Amino acid sequence: MTASTLHLIIGYLGSAFVVTSLAMRSIVRLRIVGLAGAVTFTVYGVLIDAWPVVLTNVVIVVIHAHFLREILTAKEYFRVLEVRQESQYLRYFLENHRDEIRAIWPGFSFQPSHRLLTLFILRDLVPAGLFIAEIEDEETICLQLDFAIPGYRDFKIGKYLYERGTLFERGFRRVVVETGSDSDEDYLRRLGFRTDGRPGQGEVLTRSLQPAG
Repeated sequence: MTASTLHLIIGYLGSAFVVTSLAMRSIVRLRIVGLAGAVTFTVYGVLIDAWPVVLTNVVIVVIHAHFLREILTAKEYFRVLEVRQESQYLRYFLENHRDEIRAIWPGFSFQPSHRLLTLFILRDLVPAGLFIAEIEDEETICLQLDFAIPGYRDFKIGKYLYERGTLFERGFRRVVVETGSDSDEDYLRRLGFRTDGRPGQGEVLTRSLQPAG
């Protein structure tokens, strides 16, 4: 492989990172992929002696790194807000995000019931997530929807729900869910859900809940 070919590959790789970052809905991922693109273009600029390219991308690296540090070190305020199932805002939220919910949770259908637990998760006072589960018994809930709006899909809401005692404090000790798509299964497994032996149409996952550590 010649040096010019290598330089060309590095340039295309930097372009791919930048274009991909623009398609990211998660701010954290956008910053990370954008940072990778800026670093790659900095190397590219050095290799071809294009110092304006180097200078521009060094500045971009600093900007991405600065905002990433702010995002990752910021102390955020979380709160759970239980809502009535007849809430107009709840219905507006579900309707507004209908297509995304259908893509991530294809089997979800909102059916009001006295056994339904409906929680909005506020993140710095923004209604960033919606959690809906059916209460099976005093200790078990069956997850129907765990949805975060774009820009807040960095697992922090899930960790707040499952790892910081949020559901445990309400008396629940386990969550079960029948998976319906590859995306929600990957998300749930990363949050500690494991395969259960229960019979069902799809794979059933379960997660034990503990108090905040």
